[in-house]
Amino acid sequence: MKVCTDACLFGAFAANEWQHAPVNTILDIGTGTGLLSLMLAQKINASIDTVEIDTGAFEQAKENIALSPYKDRIAIFNTDVMQFDASKKYELIISNPPFFEADLRSGDDKKNAAKHDTTLTYEALLHAIQKNLSAAGSFAVLLPYHRSSYFEAASAQLNFYPQKKILVRQTPKHDFFRSILIFSRNENAAEQIELTIKNDQGNYTTAFSALLKDYYLYL
Repeated sequence: MKVCTDACLFGAFAANEWQHAPVNTILDIGTGTGLLSLMLAQKINASIDTVEIDTGAFEQAKENIALSPYKDRIAIFNTDVMQFDASKKYELIISNPPFFEADLRSGDDKKNAAKHDTTLTYEALLHAIQKNLSAAGSFAVLLPYHRSSYFEAASAQLNFYPQKKILVRQTPKHDFFRSILIFSRNENAAEQIELTIKNDQGNYTTAFSALLKDYYLYL
């Protein structure tokens, strides 16, 4: 669960999206091992706070951040985001929330917490975002494609509206399996982008390579 392709894609897309935007404060909810925060820190000169409820993941993220060139700009908190009380609002919030709410769960409690909604439901996540996001701020989430409509409907209840939808498939022959959704409080028509990870020959597509070339060693 430490590093997966879709999480790397999410981090790279978010970093690219806000690289030249005036973003000074970022919150990473459920940071895991710190992957997304480290990817954003590479491209965005902002102060980043990360929240992780699992102690094991927190310790791993703490170590990863401490060994990085960005350690002075990233703070990590071992707490439940619902109890997290920051003294500021964030201009950007990112989250790769628990997956597979309706799917079969494993017998491993830590895997369940990371992959399912046992510790953070979508509704709870949205309320945490509402509490911590600045008035003009944006947030981005990585979701299973089949849960996107549900999340959009739940977001609308709190007056958050999609600005961009990036629909991700493995190859041209596959259906979409992930969505990267960007929200704000502006009720605009959302831009929709389709992104394919690999072509029919099994090679990374040009679009994928362009996003990940600054993070992958062999692109």
